[in-house]
Amino acid sequence: MNNEALLIIDYTNDFVADKGSLTCGLPAQKIEKQIVSLAEQFLKENKWVILPTDLHFKNNPYHPETKLFPPHNLGHTWGREFYGELQKWYEDNKDNDHVLMLDKTRYSAFCGTNLDLFLRERKITTLHLTGVCTDICVLHTAVDAYNKCYKLVVHKNAVASFDETGHKWALNHFKTCLDAKIID
Repeated sequence: MNNEALLIIDYTNDFVADKGSLTCGLPAQKIEKQIVSLAEQFLKENKWVILPTDLHFKNNPYHPETKLFPPHNLGHTWGREFYGELQKWYEDNKDNDHVLMLDKTRYSAFCGTNLDLFLRERKITTLHLTGVCTDICVLHTAVDAYNKCYKLVVHKNAVASFDETGHKWALNHFKTCLDAKIID
């Protein structure tokens, strides 16, 4: 059944690489192979792979994250490129109709984007969540997805955060409050 989509959330150099401006570091680097493997699997099964990715502008006085975090995922920078093997995977597959890179400017991939419409047009009902940060962008995307009645699957070995306590809390929250299926 092709009613499933894989979301790879914010898996960029700024969030993953050692020199990233807001890096999760090693926990995020460890999930690279799992994310790329899932992307390959989804495409092979003719399912959807969507890459919701932060897009920010330096010193934007109208964006709330400007006060909370250092500049990150700035347009047309190394920091906004996908990390490691995912960048090559994306370059190799970006022209596939089942691959979508989606700009987002808030934590949730649904806020201010056409993601919900894109999914509903394709009759997608189940979202598989991967990426970073488990307790920020993955969490906010999951909450919005739940409120829009999507079924959720969180790949435990394909999400990470710079805050281990927040990471564990979010995994529990997905299961107990959002009825998500947690799988390795």
